[in-house]
Amino acid sequence: MTLGEKLKTARKNSGLTQEQLAVKLGVSRQAISKWESDNGLPDVENLRLLSKLLGVSIDYLLDDGNTLDVAVIREAIDLSLYDKGRKKVKKDKIVREKYPDAEIRTLIGSQVPTKGEKVIDIGLGILLAFGIPDLINGVNNLGKEFYLVNQGNKQFLVVVTDEFIESRQLAQAITEKKFRIGDFSFVDCGPIVYA
Repeated sequence: MTLGEKLKTARKNSGLTQEQLAVKLGVSRQAISKWESDNGLPDVENLRLLSKLLGVSIDYLLDDGNTLDVAVIREAIDLSLYDKGRKKVKKDKIVREKYPDAEIRTLIGSQVPTKGEKVIDIGLGILLAFGIPDLINGVNNLGKEFYLVNQGNKQFLVVVTDEFIESRQLAQAITEKKFRIGDFSFVDCGPIVYA
């Protein structure tokens, strides 16, 4: 999917016309039309604003491999309300409570290093014998649990941290054991184990 196609889809999913989006950005409707038909590119500032207004990441807009999230919902959670035990078990319970009638699959997720991080990793990795970007990404994602939830004809990527649960309804169904969404790669580890 091209940048223009992604912009058009995200704009429509946000319920905006080209004119309404143009007003919010402070540009002409013709500029929006040019961007959506791939006859022009928004500058960096407009990309940032488009990302915020349309609820999609800049990475999504610029990366050919992403699928558009239909909806993203983030809710605060309080792990202390759950019985004593490992955080993973508590997070599993939170997902089961939110989606009681769904098939819930546990995922292992890891952030894919950018091209710049790979270059740094190769240079420093020779000296240090381990991946600096992998280490940094691992620390950044420490405490996150990932789930793939199948509920009726809808599918959600769910992330649970110590502070919130975030559910992203996916536009395209994931059926592979290994897949990528945005700058994360995932491995499906099977259905959640009920305690």
